Amino acid sequence: ISTILGYITDYIKSTGDYSILNEKVPYLEDEPLREGEDERYTIVNSSNSEGTIYQHCIKAIDRALKFGENNLPLMGSGDWNDGMSTVGNKGKGESVWLGWFLYKILDSFEEICAYMNDDERKTIITRGINNDIVKRFNDKSKIYIFEDKALFNKLFDKYMNREWIYLKDASKDDFKKYLKGKKEVIVKPLDLSCGKGVDKIKVPKDTDKLYDQLIESGQTLVEDIAEQHHLLNELYPHSVNTLRVVTLNKKVVTAYLRIGNHGNVVDNFNHGGMVTAIDVDTGVINYPAIDKDTNVFEEHPETKVKIVGIKIPMWNKVKKLCIDACDVIPEVGYIAWDVCLGETKPCLIEGNDFPGHDLYELPVHKKDRYGLLPRFEEAMKEGK
Repeated sequence: ISTILGYITDYIKSTGDYSILNEKVPYLEDEPLREGEDERYTIVNSSNSEGTIYQHCIKAIDRALKFGENNLPLMGSGDWNDGMSTVGNKGKGESVWLGWFLYKILDSFEEICAYMNDDERKTIITRGINNDIVKRFNDKSKIYIFEDKALFNKLFDKYMNREWIYLKDASKDDFKKYLKGKKEVIVKPLDLSCGKGVDKIKVPKDTDKLYDQLIESGQTLVEDIAEQHHLLNELYPHSVNTLRVVTLNKKVVTAYLRIGNHGNVVDNFNHGGMVTAIDVDTGVINYPAIDKDTNVFEEHPETKVKIVGIKIPMWNKVKKLCIDACDVIPEVGYIAWDVCLGETKPCLIEGNDFPGHDLYELPVHKKDRYGLLPRFEEAMKEGK
């Protein structure tokens, strides 16, 4: 950071050529250092991912902004070539010397950031900021409740508004009684995420055989299919198109509609689905949907139903459901709730104790380039 970024700031100061900041170059990639490995001499590979030189600089600065208990920069490890390699290799060593270099770079980059309209960048929720919010608001000793889907269902049962059964706590007779009158059910594993391992299956005549198959496959959580509102069913009928509602300190800070695609029975953004932002105040969708491959959709490609302009029914009830659910485990204050909108009421699907920031700053969901951080900061004002 003290050399490469210094070269860039000196070049711009000497030439006035800011265009270099928009030049695109690939990132480098290699395996992370293993535990106990302080440094590595190797030839690294160029990544398929690339960014502007400005983006490279900002990432380097963000990575350097890590401070110890004395609010001095953490030294880290590496080949310092001067006997200081072990000052920070345990993750605690701080450095006044490194602080001088960091101060010089930050001072030099202030003008560059102003030129690049960096007021906008300050409103973006980065991975690091998101991680810090999780650490601040979510008690580590309680997050297992959200990771154990069966335990979650037990504690949040009043908000689920549908029947379910956990096979490891149920006999074959219990399972048979649960399935009576049902044509299809959803089966889930307890230890996977992003929609992996979730299937919609038809109820066979031989329920004992199905019981054994599900135990063997690990899909031991069985739930009624959450019947979704006709408006969302018309949009895409093959999956439950869930609402992702993020609460922070018992306030709804952002929300999204996740939509299935390609015939998939799950709507997850990381499993072939698409997503669009919901206006938190009105429940209206003002932007097109986007998928993981950055394809943008004004209408659903299969049903041709227009996405922009949809108003989520019972939006205030959806928000109330999520805010009320926050009281079950108050020690976890930053949660991403997945909600199915039924015909007459919303139903809680699950809660996520580590909300991913990947949906927050999608450019297609912005009028301008400003991010969500101010809204999050407002919610945190009364926080811990």
